[in-house]
Amino acid sequence: MNQRESQRRLAEAVRDACGKAAQEAYENAGISGLCEEGRWECAISAIRALDLEAVINAMPDDSQENKDAK
Repeated sequence: MNQRESQRRLAEAVRDACGKAAQEAYENAGISGLCEEGRWECAISAIRALDLEAVINAMPDDSQENKDAK
């Protein structure tokens, strides 16, 4: 896998994690009775608080894939 593909996979993983975190926070805030603005504030806060290290660690190891491809 080349560097560009690795970067794309990382970007996609971060995008997916942000979307999931925002959606869950938005829904939970609605269940808690927050107004629309409050729900959006919770969603944005969830994105800002996202553990990027966990997203990176959840990705498959590119070096192992490169070894398997040879």
